[in-house]
This record gives sequence, structure tokens and C-alpha cells, in this order.
Amino acid sequence: MKIFKRVYILMMLIIFCSQMVWAAPAKSVLQKIRYSQSAEQVRIVFDVNELPEYTAQLSANQDQIIIDFTNTDSSKMPILQLKDPIVSNVQVIQVQPGKQRVAITLKKPIVSYKLFTLSNPKRVVIDIVKEFDRKYEEQIGTGLKYTSLYRNTKAGPISAYMVDLAPDSNYVIKPVLSNNAIVDLEKVQAMAVRNKGIAAVNASYFALNGEILGLLKMNGEIVSSPTIGRTALGILPDGKILIDQIDYKGTVTLPDGAAIAITGVNHERGQDDLMLYTNDYDNMTGTNEYGTDYIVSQDVVTAIVHGNAVIPPGAVVLSAHGSNEKALSSLKVGDAVKINQTLGSVWDKTIYAIGAGPRLIKNNSVFLTSKIEEFPPDVAVGRAPRTAVGVTKDGHVLLVVVDGRQQHSMGLTLLELALLMQEFGAVDAMNLDGGGSSEMVVKGKIMNKPSDGRERSVGDALIIAPKD
Repeated sequence: MKIFKRVYILMMLIIFCSQMVWAAPAKSVLQKIRYSQSAEQVRIVFDVNELPEYTAQLSANQDQIIIDFTNTDSSKMPILQLKDPIVSNVQVIQVQPGKQRVAITLKKPIVSYKLFTLSNPKRVVIDIVKEFDRKYEEQIGTGLKYTSLYRNTKAGPISAYMVDLAPDSNYVIKPVLSNNAIVDLEKVQAMAVRNKGIAAVNASYFALNGEILGLLKMNGEIVSSPTIGRTALGILPDGKILIDQIDYKGTVTLPDGAAIAITGVNHERGQDDLMLYTNDYDNMTGTNEYGTDYIVSQDVVTAIVHGNAVIPPGAVVLSAHGSNEKALSSLKVGDAVKINQTLGSVWDKTIYAIGAGPRLIKNNSVFLTSKIEEFPPDVAVGRAPRTAVGVTKDGHVLLVVVDGRQQHSMGLTLLELALLMQEFGAVDAMNLDGGGSSEMVVKGKIMNKPSDGRERSVGDALIIAPKD
């Protein structure tokens, strides 16, 4: 009985194994190759009777995509020639019985490819994603042009937006403050509409209370000073644009002739500071009682207050703490003082100036100053939404915003931004504040997609508005 059971089990195993052999996958037959194309990609379709196993790779010099099909056969197929700027042809090669190689020859670099299968009917499909530009241009005023650019790159897609201001246009470029005050924040769109700007971008770095972190000069007056020398944009009375690394120097000369260095303009007063506050800051200094505020009108001290002084219209306040409070302690109401400020002989002639940085291009060459200007990694490193301003050889001013951290646009590194500005024709260019602040407004409409998913309130903006 035991012998009979063993024989029975052996017979069943033989039958099962024979069924496994007969259940082996049927050989796939490559029946037809066809393709479709667009500006973004080329799709090549292999019609088969059964879905085959396959592998794919780029050739060593990246001029071919090689697909190897196993357990596949076909009749001899002619080379498929494509009328496409990226893909040249498709050739099927019988490597050995049951193995075919498809060589897709490329004319230019591609971004990526995706290989997959479809059923009903059965197909193997490869989508070849191209490097391409999709550009839209619009004349938005005399001598004023808007351009949007969508580009597919190996790093991912990029969406860029540019406004080109010709030197002979009916418009001027200038900075504007959020709600006309330093200690405040406002959205770029609102600033553009309020100041009749036909175009605008975000501009300076700023603190949470709206204080400008860097240089800002408006209507010939310095309303914010840089703490260290960083790149700035200057606008002369004739409209000429300057881009350079700028330092601020300020002094107050006391009645005895002593000259005391001013620490800064319109920033929160710190230890041992001598801060200058103007009407652009707020209606009060916001200082505490651990220092002394000297109200100065027409070079004469008109009042002395210990903390949070009112800034009267047309007056300024010198706010001193620590060692500088001691240096000014002899001042009395009625004393004459002389305040001097300079950005250098050339930059003192500017009507407007706005600082940010780092520099991107100098004299038509990439010139990144991230380390020189001591920018932290969140600005200097990695891809991000970016805003930049540049000037061309023939005097056109370019405002540029690039989206980032989103599916439709990966963002740019500072080097990539410099190369893009150079491509647009800039011979000098600088970086402005970026990240969630990056925004462009044209004719009151937000053109880009800020990475926060909404507009961010910022400290100031750079606008293009009709000449007065």
C-alpha cells in the first residue's frame, strides 16, 4: 500500500511539471512601430501580441536609448526615420534568437525618458522628454515688454517671468515702501496698484517687522543702511543704472567738533548703537528707556527724550545707547549738530538705491559674491524661487522672477540664475530677495506662482511706473 502511494505521488509530480513547461509564457511578437510627437516629448509605441520582458538604458555617450526585449521575435523591420529635432530614428536589431535590441538614435540631449506597458491592445511605450522652451511675449507699454518662459531641463521644469524696460520708454523704475513706512509689511500687488506700477517685483530682504535689511534710498534720501557692504542697484537722475557693492558711512558732528559714527539708519537700536531715525521709519522710534533720543530739526537739537521719541515731520532722531550715549551726553536743547551721510561720490548722486545681493554678473561675466558678502546657506545654496534685476549692454533693465519648490518649476541655484540672466542679455545683474517672497505683478495681476501658495507681505518692492 505504501509503495502504491509513493508511485501515485511521483506520477502526479511528473504531470504537474509537464503542465508547468507547457504554461511557459508565449513568445512576444513585435508587430509594428509607430510614433507621435509634440514640443514637449516624442512617444514611440511598439505593438506586440504579448507583453515582453525588457530593460532600457542610455548609451555611454548619451546619443542612443537602448531597449533590450527578451523572448521576443519579429520579421525584419526597416529603420523608422522620425521628422523630429530631437529623435533621429528607431532601428530594430536581432541580437540572438528570442532577443531583440531597439536603438533609438538622438540628435540632441534629452531630459528623461519613461518606459511602460499598456493593454487592450498590448503595447510597450517610451516617452522621450525633450529639452524645450515655450515662450510667451506681450508688449505691455511703449518700450515695455513682458515674457514668460517654460523650460524643461534635466534638473526639472523651470518657469521664468521677465519684464524688459527699454531706456527710451515712458516709464521709470524705482523702489516703493510697504505702506510708505519702514516698520510695516505689504503685498507686492497692493504696492504696485497703490503706486500705479504697471509692473513690480519684490526687492529687499526684510525683518518680520518690515525693517529693510540692507540699503534703501528714496527720493535722494537714505532711508535704510546696510550693516555690511553688499550689492545694490542705483538709479541716477538720467535713469542710468548702477550695480556695485556699497558701504554706508554716517557721522554726526557735535558742537565741540567731535565726529561720532552713526551705526545705521532706521533699524532697531542695539547695544552701543547710534541710530538715525527718519520719517520713513514710523511716527515713533520704538526705543526703550535705556538710551537717549535726540530730536533734531534743521541741524538743531529741539528735544531730548529717554526712549520712544516721536519723529516730528521734517525732523530726525539720533538715538544713542551705551558708549555712544556717553559720547552725546553733553548735548543740550538748542545745540547745533551736523549729520553727514555718504555712499561714495558716485552713489551720492543716485535718486534711488536698493540693496540685496549677491551679485550675479559683472561686465558680462558670471561673478557670484555670496561668500564675499557673507550670505547664509539659505540664500547661497540650493535651488529656490529667485528674483533678480539686471541691465543689458544697451541699457535695458530686466526684472526676472523664477518659480521654485513646485511641480511646475524646480527653482534655480544662484549660478543657474546668473546664467539665465546672461542668456536674457544682462551684462550686469544682482540677486534680490527670493523664496516665498519671489513675485511678479504685471498690470495688477500676479504672473507667477509664489511658493507659499499665496502672496507674502514684504518690506518693499521694485516697480515700473509711468513717468510723472
